[in-house]
Amino acid sequence: MSFLMILLPKLNWRQEQVVGAYSRVADLLQGFDKKVLQAAFKAPEEVIEAITNTTSTPKIVHAVPTGKGSVWKWESKLIKVLLGTKGQGLYDLGSKNKKIKTFNVIDAKRDFENCNGWSLTVTQKRLHALKGSNIAAFMVNLTEGSMMGPHWNPTATEIAVVLEGQGMITVVCSSTVKESECNNMRFNVKEGDVFVVPRFHPMAQMSFNNETFIFMGFSTSTKTNYPQFLAGKSSVLQPLDKEVVAASFNVPNATIDQFLRPQSESVILQCTSCAEQEAKKEEDEEREKEEEEARKREEEERQEEEKRKEEEEARKREEEEKRREEEEARKREEEEEAKRREEEEAKRREEEEQAKKREEEKKREEEEAKKRKEEEEAQRREQEEAKKREEEEEAKKREEERREVEEARKREEEEEARKREEEKRKEEEEARKKKEEEEAQRGEEEEAERRQEEEKARSEEEEAKEQEEERVEKERREAEEAARREEESKEHEGGSGAEGEEGGRGGQESEEEEKGGGEGGRKFLIKMVKF
Repeated sequence: MSFLMILLPKLNWRQEQVVGAYSRVADLLQGFDKKVLQAAFKAPEEVIEAITNTTSTPKIVHAVPTGKGSVWKWESKLIKVLLGTKGQGLYDLGSKNKKIKTFNVIDAKRDFENCNGWSLTVTQKRLHALKGSNIAAFMVNLTEGSMMGPHWNPTATEIAVVLEGQGMITVVCSSTVKESECNNMRFNVKEGDVFVVPRFHPMAQMSFNNETFIFMGFSTSTKTNYPQFLAGKSSVLQPLDKEVVAASFNVPNATIDQFLRPQSESVILQCTSCAEQEAKKEEDEEREKEEEEARKREEEERQEEEKRKEEEEARKREEEEKRREEEEARKREEEEEAKRREEEEAKRREEEEQAKKREEEKKREEEEAKKRKEEEEAQRREQEEAKKREEEEEAKKREEERREVEEARKREEEEEARKREEEKRKEEEEARKKKEEEEAQRGEEEEAERRQEEEKARSEEEEAKEQEEERVEKERREAEEAARREEESKEHEGGSGAEGEEGGRGGQESEEEEKGGGEGGRKFLIKMVKF
């Protein structure tokens, strides 16, 4: 089995003597996570917010009890809670077991047990071998999603080892301890880990939702130790007057009632997902700590870099100063050398000046002769240049006239091409419009034919009805016509002429009827097209 010793960091054990007497209860509660407090007290979330977000009160506040009982009665209740009662505390010292050489914590009767787990304490009254040692043993078994309620040991320090499973431990510092000496902390423990919690430091042990959490250990004390619970039926706040508690927390009396009344259990409480929440916060704190350390390292590196840069700049300034002094010495030497060279140069220039004067005199004579020759040559070149410019100007004029003619011809050709292109575009546009009109007309004709066919189909039934009537009427007219012809055949030639005239009128009437039918059909077609 591997052991991992987990201690509270920055804890000055010599300061225990000044911790606890006047610690604010509100500060002790505020050290726990809100979800843990909500599970421990079974109070609404808004009540937990009011308790944890209240402003701090002085260590001594003014409060007058409002209960009917005397001060001695509630003080006696408080002392009874602090000293422990059978069946209400974590360590029940009222057992009357006979002295035995060994003590089996598995078979022994538990001091406390409910659906959330059980606990057992072994003192010198149960195990005679512990007499005079000021040491007691204890064992706690938390079921899944449970919590040993927030509590503290007024006279003992706990040293525990995890036997099975894993869990989260939350430890809160007393309000009288400086932050540099103690910090609130939470840590994850697993099988084989050893953790230590000093006295006066409120704590809570929590199991995860997926496994039980069993730990066993020892408590050291110079006298009998009675753990003080903050939540549940055995809470140290229960026997106090509500007016006093409300004044201590700086909240209304109704808030204290809602805060203390709901929780009916004691010692071991249900706390689903509390360990998971604490583990997540531990990871977040560890990550923030790593980030803070990284920032500190970056700051140290930045400071070292700045220091290195300052040293580098100082070194550069020294080198620059030295280089400037060397440069000034070199300049002084150069100035002296330059002065000496100037004196020699002056003497040499004087000699050269004499020789130069003689040379210039000779050169001036040659220059005058050369100048005269150059003037003649320049005059000849000017004449040739003038002639050349005249020829170039004439050629330029002819080129411009040719270019103007060419440009005019080109513009005419472009205009002609543009006109042809415009005419072609207009023809194409007209052809396109004509094609669209023909397609539209064809569509209208097709639509008219379709509608005419539909109208014809609708009128077929009516025509079928009328055919029978027309046939009967036709037979009647034919019979009348036959009778009339028979009478007319008996008449004279004049009657024959009249008959021919009447036949002509009948033929004319038939043609007019056919003509009328055609016009009716055309009118019907026109109406269908408009529709």
